Amino acid sequence: METRKDQLIFQDKTVAELVTEDYRKAQVFKKFGIDFCCGGKKSVAAACEANGVDVDALAQELRAVELREAPANGQKFQQWEIDFLADYIVNEHHKYVKENIPLLLEFTQKVARVHGERHPETVQVAGLFLETARELDQHLAKEEHILFPYMKRLQAAAKSGQPFARPSFQSAENPIRMMEEEHDHAGSLMKQIRELTGDFTPPPDACNTYRVSYFKLQEFEDDLHRHIHLENNILFPKTLELERRLIQQSEN
Repeated sequence: METRKDQLIFQDKTVAELVTEDYRKAQVFKKFGIDFCCGGKKSVAAACEANGVDVDALAQELRAVELREAPANGQKFQQWEIDFLADYIVNEHHKYVKENIPLLLEFTQKVARVHGERHPETVQVAGLFLETARELDQHLAKEEHILFPYMKRLQAAAKSGQPFARPSFQSAENPIRMMEEEHDHAGSLMKQIRELTGDFTPPPDACNTYRVSYFKLQEFEDDLHRHIHLENNILFPKTLELERRLIQQSEN
């Protein structure tokens, strides 16, 4: 009976809402193969149906997470102001991407060169990661030089009470839509890599570079999921809400 009650509590909420409330639930969704970042806007019921997941089993594990004591240092991202959250994303996640892309490019290309004949999937992995790296390089630059500075101007205008100048792109909705599409594509590329590598599982004859490469690819995907979740499900909605409020105030 308790499981049925849990199912009713969780199934109408979106995946993103649950992960935003408690990031520990991300691990549960990951275990069941449910996308919580790019696909986070689906309801739990819809996500379960799309992935062939038993709602009762998922609800039981989500409830178990809630019953565990939350870590004392858990970040309350939803409570952070836009400018602080944007800086956090740059300092934590953009920095991680920039530091790890060169290493992963070196490792994946070396593994493909040395092991490609025996393990042809490594050649595909190297190509997919190269595409991911090139796209993320441009993506981060657009966020850091265009979208995030605009977000900070919105926050400054809200604090000062002064009118803000409308950007050349008219509304944050336009670059945000583009960023979300690019998030979807980056997530899709990493998913293909995960599938090709059997969930980042190196074969028995893998050398140390091969093993480290797969370990780092899994770490990279995990970080990308957290990164995209913070933007798609917290930063972007907060920005659009603030922008709408400021526009209404300027029109009154």
